[in-house]
Amino acid sequence: MREFGYQRVSDVAGAVALLGADPDARFLAGGTNLVDLMKTGVERPARLVDVRELPLDRVESTPDGGLRIGATVTNSDLAAHPEVRRRYPALAQAVLAGASGQLRNMATVGGNLLQRTRCGYFTDATGPCNKRLPGSGCPALEGVHHNHAILGASDHCVAVHPSDMGVALTAFDAVVSYETMDGRGELPLTEFYLPVGDTPHRETALPAGALITGVTLPPAQVAAHSRYRKVRERASYAFAIGSIAAALDVRDGVVREARLAFGAVASRPWRARAAERVLTGAPADAERFAAAADAELAAARPLPHNGYKVTLMRNLVVAVLTELAEEATR
Repeated sequence: MREFGYQRVSDVAGAVALLGADPDARFLAGGTNLVDLMKTGVERPARLVDVRELPLDRVESTPDGGLRIGATVTNSDLAAHPEVRRRYPALAQAVLAGASGQLRNMATVGGNLLQRTRCGYFTDATGPCNKRLPGSGCPALEGVHHNHAILGASDHCVAVHPSDMGVALTAFDAVVSYETMDGRGELPLTEFYLPVGDTPHRETALPAGALITGVTLPPAQVAAHSRYRKVRERASYAFAIGSIAAALDVRDGVVREARLAFGAVASRPWRARAAERVLTGAPADAERFAAAADAELAAARPLPHNGYKVTLMRNLVVAVLTELAEEATR
């Protein structure tokens, strides 16, 4: 492991200034992803700036009825917060579906959004990977790719984003707040992650040296009737092979509003807007739910060994929306 410096900070301005002075530095919060990548040689920071003690560890209601979540709130605290469970249950479920209890106690909201893909070619520092070494190639295209992208990928990268939390936040139009040397800024989560294109090494639209300070969830009545469902290869502590965050407002058998986002199918949490359009104003029945899934998955471009994800996601959409619709009639 490369030697590195370490410095703990207690204010946001000081943290941002340290990273601005050292482009090879990295922010450290829970370290549940960064430290692993340092061990394998994928990340080689010259300095770690520990932001765990910054005053960003609260979940608070906003004046308009939404929630603001500080960047250093742990995954465990987020999932247990009563307002998260009441207003955005799919978010609490998504967090609890990720990792193990010990990791959730360490992992933070800001770090979760910035975690990097678990593609085996990316984490193997001895081989090529366009995300790690731009221009070196994507071995997954011809290699092991059963859990890789079916939507929004390119010939340069077919890795998927691993976050469960990010899927639910995407469905609920979350906005990421950050701070740089030049001041504060915001990015809707739907614009936070960049399309993979021919620059897979550029993963987010965050300015250089930016520190995530929080995430804001706008008020959404439909979010109270939501669910997160994750399919994985073993019962616990495994990344998704497909997931969905869904919310449904059904009145008199008709869908008034729908929110859907998919996980483990693209390089970023995938907002299923085509499916939402098919659902809105239509009967809340299995036929329409299947049509919505088909509309979204029409753009899927599976590889030779991950075409099963198209069927999996179609079935997942129908199953979860049916459950939500049935609950609305009780």
